[in-house]
Amino acid sequence: MKLEERVAGDVTIITITGEITLSAGGDMQLKDKIQSLLQQGRKNVLLDLGGVSYVDSAGLGQLVQATVTASKNGGKVKLLNLTKRLNDLLVVTKLSTVFDVVEKESDF
Repeated sequence: MKLEERVAGDVTIITITGEITLSAGGDMQLKDKIQSLLQQGRKNVLLDLGGVSYVDSAGLGQLVQATVTASKNGGKVKLLNLTKRLNDLLVVTKLSTVFDVVEKESDF
């Protein structure tokens, strides 16, 4: 998994490519990044998932944890550019009700 970070106003946009899996250590990498941003006071995070090829259960757990942690700290995590596969996974697992999904960056 590769993370690229940029800032647009008060929103930090993290573009993720590759797999978010336990075996690849990607879930911890994402968790650490979100925690670091929150500690820096950067509470609004947009995760661009268009380049994500696979997410396992641990990866889903980290996405949920990131959303909950940001919310508890007065921030928000929103998802952008979901692949059909990932969107279907969120619907099947009923996690689509947990996440805010936006169509474009300016919708944050």
